[in-house]
Amino acid sequence: MGFVVACGGATPPPAEPDPAEAEAAAPAEKSGGDAAEDGGGKDGKKEDDAAAEASRQIPTTCEQKDNVCLPPPAFVKRLCSGFYPDVALSLFAKGSPFTRGYLTRDTEAWNASGGSSSNDKLLFDEEVLILYRRVADTGGMVVSGAGGGYDVLRWDGTCASLMTEEVRLHVPPKPKFAPIPWKSLDQKTRDAFQADEKVGPLIAERRKECKGATMGAVSAKCEKVDKQMGAALIEYVRSGGALPTPGALP
Repeated sequence: MGFVVACGGATPPPAEPDPAEAEAAAPAEKSGGDAAEDGGGKDGKKEDDAAAEASRQIPTTCEQKDNVCLPPPAFVKRLCSGFYPDVALSLFAKGSPFTRGYLTRDTEAWNASGGSSSNDKLLFDEEVLILYRRVADTGGMVVSGAGGGYDVLRWDGTCASLMTEEVRLHVPPKPKFAPIPWKSLDQKTRDAFQADEKVGPLIAERRKECKGATMGAVSAKCEKVDKQMGAALIEYVRSGGALPTPGALP
């Protein structure tokens, strides 16, 4: 009886696959796998290329974070690795959505991103554009608002890194501005400034009085007109004066 039950309950061995069927199935599986792999690689490269191209374009909208409106991080990284004064004017222009900040004290200029930084100190009440909100790492716990700070853009096109307590959002009565580097601007941008009926004469007077120099042994008249021209450039941009749109970042 035991012998009969054991035989009756045994599972029959699996049938051997037909050789012709196995041979036909193998190439199909391999082909499908290769296609999926190739397709994924191509899609991934397209996504990387699209992301890289997006990071080169000057943004017109912002990302809200911790009550400040910031440009995309990938764009900020590319911007702060170089020196783009024409792009700075575009970002500071009237109507741009990005949050402005103001210095609470004089401080040395340094750029945590490793790109260009100005030799001029940031001054009390200087206006900057907030680019990136850095957070403090306290023993493995990342805490926003406790320590940390901001990466900011100055009017001269350089980036600077500030501690949280070195910048505020309240607008002072008379904001200060980093001087716009006239000689570093694109010729089309300079032409637009010179075409303005208020700014143009100051540019011509500065050229006459300073004879191409604004540092070192210059006259008091040169220093005066240089400051007047710098203030006029700032006011032109802040009031919505027309400037050519800068090209994409390299």
